Amino acid sequence: MNTFDENDQRNHPRPEDTDFSHMVNTLLSRRQLLGAAGAGVGLFLGGQGLAHAAPASANAGLRIGFTPIAANSLDTITVPAGYQWRVLASWGDAILPGGTAFDPATRGTAISQGLSIGDNNDGMSFFSLGADHGVIAVNNEYANYEYLFVNGRCNSIEDTRKAQAAHGVSVFEVRRMGGVWKLQPQARLNRRITTNTDMRLSGPAAGSALLKTQADPTGTVALGTFNNCANGRTPWGTYLTCEENFNGYFGTAESLPQNVAENAAFKRYGISAKGAGLNWHPFDGRFDLAKNPNEPNRFGWVVEIDPMDPTSTPIKRTALGRIKHENAEVVVNADGHVVVYMGDDEKGEHIYKFVSAKKFDAKNPKANRDLLDEGTLYVARFTTVDGKAQGDGEWLELTHGKNGLTAEAGFKDQAEVLVHTRLAATVVGATTMDRPEWIAAHPTQAQVYVTLTNNSDRGTKPNQAVNGPNPRAKNVYGQIVRWTPKGNDHTANQFTWDIFALAGNPTLHKDAYAGSANITPDNMFNSPDGLAFDRDGRLWIQTDGDYSNAKDFAGMGNNQMLCANPVTGDIKRFLVGPVACEITGMAFTPDHKTMFVGIQHPGEKLAASHFPQGGDAVPRSSIIAISRRDGGVVGA
Repeated sequence: MNTFDENDQRNHPRPEDTDFSHMVNTLLSRRQLLGAAGAGVGLFLGGQGLAHAAPASANAGLRIGFTPIAANSLDTITVPAGYQWRVLASWGDAILPGGTAFDPATRGTAISQGLSIGDNNDGMSFFSLGADHGVIAVNNEYANYEYLFVNGRCNSIEDTRKAQAAHGVSVFEVRRMGGVWKLQPQARLNRRITTNTDMRLSGPAAGSALLKTQADPTGTVALGTFNNCANGRTPWGTYLTCEENFNGYFGTAESLPQNVAENAAFKRYGISAKGAGLNWHPFDGRFDLAKNPNEPNRFGWVVEIDPMDPTSTPIKRTALGRIKHENAEVVVNADGHVVVYMGDDEKGEHIYKFVSAKKFDAKNPKANRDLLDEGTLYVARFTTVDGKAQGDGEWLELTHGKNGLTAEAGFKDQAEVLVHTRLAATVVGATTMDRPEWIAAHPTQAQVYVTLTNNSDRGTKPNQAVNGPNPRAKNVYGQIVRWTPKGNDHTANQFTWDIFALAGNPTLHKDAYAGSANITPDNMFNSPDGLAFDRDGRLWIQTDGDYSNAKDFAGMGNNQMLCANPVTGDIKRFLVGPVACEITGMAFTPDHKTMFVGIQHPGEKLAASHFPQGGDAVPRSSIIAISRRDGGVVGA
């Protein structure tokens, strides 16, 4: 968990319980709740619930062709024998005309940062322009002040503008030259999208009174995007960037009106006068809650960007709901409807699904540009069958007038349901989860996986009782849950689920905290986060966890990337990152002979890292390109 998350949880403790959650827990059958120790010893160490949901397939023989590597705590990238890696791009690399080389003495200015790749790269996508040419769109989630500023603090409007320019999205062209992928500075499609880029709000919430401000009385013209975590890619060629921990950027030194200070939605989303230490509100009034109490409502959305048109206006698609989005996994269902799966990354939050009203038109890509504006949003409820680590589930509709989402419940129209999506999910009775992060859909089968990264509150708060998909109290390791929609139809309201992997440490524990049967001393990890399938059906797992290599995490080393066979459950460690980093974001070239991987915040909290340059260099978040030395498919 990064520094931002820690500050956010400390400054904005969420309500521990509500009358509604009491009612939900009372109604739940006892057999739907698993005791943590019993679940671990009786089920997971016995290997139950690992592969039973997977259909019979030739993928059982899917090749994972590399020799797995050992965990380590080195300040470099470690990959298997026969593989190589190179740095493609780093924070501060200039991509626009007028940009200058990264200056380690000053770490640049607001102007130079706006012309360069932003900080803390996260989710990314690769858009091909030919065999040796493409565009990468990558999120820049937040900024490490300990490195962005020489003095480690944001103390002026110039500092604020610099930090704001380090956030958002970087779009840049790359070319393969002499077998090596290289960044193309000043290329035609290069673009920076930041906290101050013009955007449009669309969909059912656009124009709502909750989205109107003095600067935008229409509620349809937003400014900027920030804390962009993971991503999505549409079949019509656009990039989806997802706003996550937006709440901590707001604050005020003034006394808030009671209707703002006691706002139930603000409390649920962690918005308060205190902020999270980013310190923008003293210098930029847009982030001062006393001056602009509606401004936070304009963040927490999925934003659609056209990477092929640097003059296009990004669009915030409100029909997909306002939460702390991790990624947006887009699936074209067999009947043509577009389905988007999304996780809300906070302890005790939920998993969502959007189903488009119209169908995808493969022959006319432009006809799909507004598919994400009309449709139905759902939230998941998981139930357990006979106390096992598997069960059924249903998607609960989040539509005004249905499932209790009425004016009496605090929702006067669909716009309020979408702006206050978290509150709506509680009203309909969704299952609280252990920090739902990335979601990945299998490329050829109707099967979907989600990383539940960890949850120290599980089993300690009334609305987060131990249950089937979240089977351990004070869950420090995390798990990967998967589901199959009824009839292999992603638009169906029912699904079945099981646990694919329960992370743990079998060298220390003999109970549930040892992990599932496919976790061994040779592949153990904690806090699964990034998740994606390659075209052949290999599941790639990235971690953002405790890298202390001590106590519960002894033997795990730095954060890592693993590869799994989704049918057999076999998991092999593929990569280990440098000191204090998170491994996050991945994309493949169309031939799958190059994998791009994100190395975020090496050396965070002033840990002893100098990645990627070494020596005494300032550590810089970077994207690396990984390939096989023999030119083959990565992972095969």
